[in-house]
Amino acid sequence: MGFSIAAIILILDLIFFLGPNQGNMFLFLIGIALTAIALPFVISINLSNKNNQEIADMFLEFSRNLAESVATGTPISKSIVNMRSKNYGVLSPYIVKLSNQISVGIPLGRALETFAKDVDNEVITRAVTLISEAEKAGGEIDYILESSAKAIAEIEKLKKERKAAVYSIVVQGYIIFFIFIGIMLVIEFKILPLTANIGSFGGIGNTDFSTLGTTSSNSPQANKSAISVGDLSSPLFYLLVAQGLFAGLVIGKVTEGSIKAGAKHSFMLAVTALLVSTGANVLFGSVGT
Repeated sequence: MGFSIAAIILILDLIFFLGPNQGNMFLFLIGIALTAIALPFVISINLSNKNNQEIADMFLEFSRNLAESVATGTPISKSIVNMRSKNYGVLSPYIVKLSNQISVGIPLGRALETFAKDVDNEVITRAVTLISEAEKAGGEIDYILESSAKAIAEIEKLKKERKAAVYSIVVQGYIIFFIFIGIMLVIEFKILPLTANIGSFGGIGNTDFSTLGTTSSNSPQANKSAISVGDLSSPLFYLLVAQGLFAGLVIGKVTEGSIKAGAKHSFMLAVTALLVSTGANVLFGSVGT
């Protein structure tokens, strides 16, 4: 759906706004099309992260219940089968599959490996590997289960504490970026237009800033080398987009320890910069005209 909407917007953009006098509207609609393409992926990443967090929380509850059951003397395989009727949220389908595999005679170690592979969670994979090896070695499985549950609880606690601690850094990063956008817009629409008459003072001449350093403002050579204010404002637009891309990556690395996690921040900041800059030019007119 996102690709379809983006394709429609791009086709209309190319038909109606591709021209020398429609550059701002053309870029603005391209920004909307990029948003339509990338937004589903960003939403999918966020939902996946939320789902993984819920799975980790439910596995912690599952591990505690399993440790309590094994501590009473019930074998671990029988305990898993008895727990399949309990509600563990998003983890319930995986537990039902695990218990079904054990019920039909699949070895516990192989069933646990399949369980970890299906869940695809790093913390759960480590815990399941530890439980499987303990079951093979014939050690105190109830102690292993209890220790695994405590380790998972501690890991999740540290993650939440880290997330709370760096939340202010995320907010500061966004505030700084929006202030940067404001500064760039002030430069583009308030300061750069003033440079057109920088040479007009004291009644001496009517020199355009774009022709400073040339021999004559009326000569053909001066007209060829003249730089308009619009040319000076173009790098500001590229600077905003680049700042958004890299600021998002830095925020993701600092807050979640992964550059991949910063992709959503990069997307939001870069698209915001693109839409705000081109939208401002559409509303207030390009400084180059």
